[in-house]
Amino acid sequence: MNNGLILALWLAGGGAIGLIYFRMVRHSADLMLSGRRGGPLFGVGLVLLRMAGLGGVLIIAAMQGAGPLLAAASGVLIGRFAVIRWVA
Repeated sequence: MNNGLILALWLAGGGAIGLIYFRMVRHSADLMLSGRRGGPLFGVGLVLLRMAGLGGVLIIAAMQGAGPLLAAASGVLIGRFAVIRWVA
């Protein structure tokens, strides 16, 4: 495969992970602050799940080299900006 195509796929994947991650940040914060039974515990579980998912993706990208890691991290930042723009 072409190196540029691989980096573009890592960028798109990082963007998707960033969108999911930062949407889950809001959802887990809402759960932790809710008065529902089991809500705070479920919110903490979501925090652990999203950190493990993002960490796993970035570790896999790092094993592929510096380019895929930078592309995935840039995609996560793009996803962050998109979620913040969408919410605000």
